[in-house]
Amino acid sequence: MAELLIAYMAPIMFTALMVFLLIGYPVAFSLAAVGMVFGLLGIELGLLTPNLLQALPDRVFGIMKNEILLAIPFFTFMGLVLERSGMAEDLLDTIGQLFGNIRGGLAFAVIFVGALLAATTGVVAASVIAMGLISLPIMLRYGYDKSLACGVIAASGTLAQIIPPSLVLIVMADVLGRSVGDMYKGAVLPGLILGGLYVGWVLLNTLFRPQLVPALPPEARTLRGWGLTRRVMVTMLPPLVLIFLVLGTIFIGWATPTEGGAMGAVGALALAFSKGKLNRKMLTESLHSTAKIASFVIFILIGSSVFSLVFRGVNGDLWVEHLLLDLPGGALGFLIFVNLLVFCLAFFLDFFEISFIILPLLAPVADKLGIDLVWFGILMGVNMQTSFMHPPFGFALFYLRSVAPPTIHTSDIYWGAVPFVIIQVIMVVLIISFPSLVTMGLDRPTHTGQPAPVQLLIPLNNQPSGVNRDDAADLFRQLQPSGQ
Repeated sequence: MAELLIAYMAPIMFTALMVFLLIGYPVAFSLAAVGMVFGLLGIELGLLTPNLLQALPDRVFGIMKNEILLAIPFFTFMGLVLERSGMAEDLLDTIGQLFGNIRGGLAFAVIFVGALLAATTGVVAASVIAMGLISLPIMLRYGYDKSLACGVIAASGTLAQIIPPSLVLIVMADVLGRSVGDMYKGAVLPGLILGGLYVGWVLLNTLFRPQLVPALPPEARTLRGWGLTRRVMVTMLPPLVLIFLVLGTIFIGWATPTEGGAMGAVGALALAFSKGKLNRKMLTESLHSTAKIASFVIFILIGSSVFSLVFRGVNGDLWVEHLLLDLPGGALGFLIFVNLLVFCLAFFLDFFEISFIILPLLAPVADKLGIDLVWFGILMGVNMQTSFMHPPFGFALFYLRSVAPPTIHTSDIYWGAVPFVIIQVIMVVLIISFPSLVTMGLDRPTHTGQPAPVQLLIPLNNQPSGVNRDDAADLFRQLQPSGQ
């Protein structure tokens, strides 16, 4: 029995974690408990040494000293303040008036505002709840199909998952060991294309099922001409300034993501103050919610550190590496398998859990296959976006259910989400087929296929190179089997 446990410790440990998560235990505590139990079991079996667990305090302090993670509370606070500032309400009202005279105008307005809120808040919950409270009753009042209206709102809110300053991109950059700025640059175009695909779905409905997406009646269009133009300019200015404060300064290189998040938080407070919405109650609620979300992320990160330390101690990383490197099809076979795996796990796990548990196991294999980790991270981010939309556990669906009127049934929300999940899968296929959708936004060459060969220059004469000719030839033969 002991020999069996030693031989298969890694797969048993991973299976135990999945069982605890599916039962419903909190993620952070499941990760830490499984790591500690199997760590002690490994010590008892002689597979591990006690010195391994003594590295845990250093890992925890390393998390506490990580400046990149400071961006999470800044962006969360910014999003929560903006949610309470009334900016979303003003945007939806104004853009709804702008598109109101065409079929599907309200749906187009929701997608446009969803993308704009994504670029300012970076928080899915804030976007979905704000648009659900404001736009869903209006869409239902003017005869929109229930499922389509719910699907548009939920999907548009999830654009905050992939359009910078997305929280998940910050987490993934830390997990992958890559720059947050590179992740942001690579995600801009895929995020905009995904929003465009949502618009395309609504457009198809206006052509083939026009009765589901009516235009606003004339009496509902209260703004016209110069009054509408002026209102659009006034309403659009604050979020555009905020986007430049956050993303513009990061892309130009004037600020780090943490500094950009701090400026965004100050900008959100200034915007709330200008609208007369900044008060002690709003500030207290925003700070309280920010502390909860940030604590949730940090505790999961600490738990994942405990799990990954022990998992690597029992050679779990090698087990995963051998398992995935032996897949047929090379890099393409790996990408197909991984995307199917993440898509299925998204039915049960949210994006934080996938980022902290699954991604660290996949990233080393992707790196060995020559797949650029920034490109891989964006691909996984789009795939993990489906975790918000998957029935029955999609968080965006739960957020919308919490604010939807009683006339909306849960089945309406679920059926409305299905077409947009399919669109997100199509976006995954597009990124795999056209890697330049991500890489063209980066300032450096990016590889998403087989690794380029490394040339070893061996001196063939007696020049003073510091390397003996025979020794160099031996080194070259040693490097060949490892593919370097």
